Amino acid sequence: MFSLVPQVPVPDNASNIFGNKFLRRPELATFDRLQIVYEAYCAKIFGLWGTVTALSKYYNVSRTFIYDTLAVFEEIVELALGPPVQPADTENKREAVEMIASLRLEGKCGIGSIVAIMNRIGLRFSSQGTVSTYLNHIGSLVPPELRFEDNDLRVVFLSDEIFSGGVPILITVDPISSAILKIELAEKRRAEEWKKHWICLENNGIEAIYLVTDEGSGLCAAHDELFSGVIMRQPDTFHAVAYRLGSRLEQLEKSAYKAITEEYNREGKIASARTKAVIRKRTELYEKARSEARKAVALYDNFFYLYRCIINELNPFCCDGQLRNRQQAEGNIQAALEMIETLGNEKINKAIDGIKNILPNLLNYFVVALEVREELEKLPINHNALSSLCSAWQHHKAVIKAKKADRRKRCADREQRHLEFAVGYLQEDFEIIKDRVYNELDTIVQSSAMVECINSVIRPYLNTSRGQVNQNTLNLIAFYHNNRRYRAGKRVKKTPMEILTGKKQEKDWTELLFDLIEEKDPLFFSAAA
Repeated sequence: MFSLVPQVPVPDNASNIFGNKFLRRPELATFDRLQIVYEAYCAKIFGLWGTVTALSKYYNVSRTFIYDTLAVFEEIVELALGPPVQPADTENKREAVEMIASLRLEGKCGIGSIVAIMNRIGLRFSSQGTVSTYLNHIGSLVPPELRFEDNDLRVVFLSDEIFSGGVPILITVDPISSAILKIELAEKRRAEEWKKHWICLENNGIEAIYLVTDEGSGLCAAHDELFSGVIMRQPDTFHAVAYRLGSRLEQLEKSAYKAITEEYNREGKIASARTKAVIRKRTELYEKARSEARKAVALYDNFFYLYRCIINELNPFCCDGQLRNRQQAEGNIQAALEMIETLGNEKINKAIDGIKNILPNLLNYFVVALEVREELEKLPINHNALSSLCSAWQHHKAVIKAKKADRRKRCADREQRHLEFAVGYLQEDFEIIKDRVYNELDTIVQSSAMVECINSVIRPYLNTSRGQVNQNTLNLIAFYHNNRRYRAGKRVKKTPMEILTGKKQEKDWTELLFDLIEEKDPLFFSAAA
């Protein structure tokens, strides 16, 4: 079999002879495009291996570009000449597609790993081009957003931007179910893109109760232009406070320990001095180190206390389970911020200015907390038991957010004490009422932490895509995430779509995917590979 790729090596000094545009041209000439797609098409028909790789290297284009171009070319050929007439190996193809989807989505394998595994177990349809083409085509059948045309769905919008190779990906998530409502690859992250993103969701029957975002300029501008005065925007309290001040706290702690160590070392060197002059000099250095250590420790202690006061005021409930007063909480945070400024740390004061700008909207979620608490008080629940459950829920949230084991254990112990108090009032109704209260309180959302969790879910796929991420890949990832069952955590044995819709999901995500394929492309499994 002859090689379809021209055997013309690119010289080592090609960039000097032809310039960089020869190797990295923004657009290929029409002749080059036709040559690429012709050779790739012939290679697929004749079953030649390695042709696409050779073409990508020779013409300095990505493999994804070649496969996408080839897919368009095949559609044109089919329109002109009709579908292929050779019989298809339908059962083997279904088995192969299921294996490809499972390895890519459940196993988080790259294309090369999928090919290697399928070849090892002897499955057909396992060439690198076939695997990539199938995944790309299936992803094109999956819509980039959820659709509820029969009935409107009201949820909190958690919106944020994640990046793949510097390219922004706009994503909106429901914090309760963790379902990805919409995910899209965007050229920019301006207000215009975000407005289109949210309008698309509304057109598909998904209405925002309120928005939770960070302070990204595009996000804030889009909300002001589209929802100002209609839908509330909640700033992300983590990025607004904990992210800004938490890192400073760690730096001050390290500085204090460093100063203490310096003081200890200076003190030890005095004992080894032999002359009065050396003793005097080392004593002076010790006194200076001692003074610096005291200042560093005092700065850390004062900042730590005020920082914890601010974090405590962000909790919607007081220690007795009663709803915190918003105006009083804002006043306490304002006072704490002003006291931190008196500590005289320039970097911290710069972070304080940013928090003060956000403060008028920082506690918007208190409005939601008040509505939820008023609704819960209408239920036939003892007032003291309800307050205990509110306190327990707040400690439960702290358990989830805690990074250190000792803090996690401390918060878990406090949650358990409040739950035990509630059991005394509720007796056999405890579990039912506790679940009801916790579910209602979960609608109080004050940070976009769930988006960070989704980012950690998506990131492995982006890392194995070698920067060649397209919208079809994102569609497929979102479909898998929304319809797969959690194996641990509070959502264990449930899928995001089950929680979002309240309807039992009887089928596995692979069956749902096959149903979608057969609905959108009935000839996919009957067409020749």
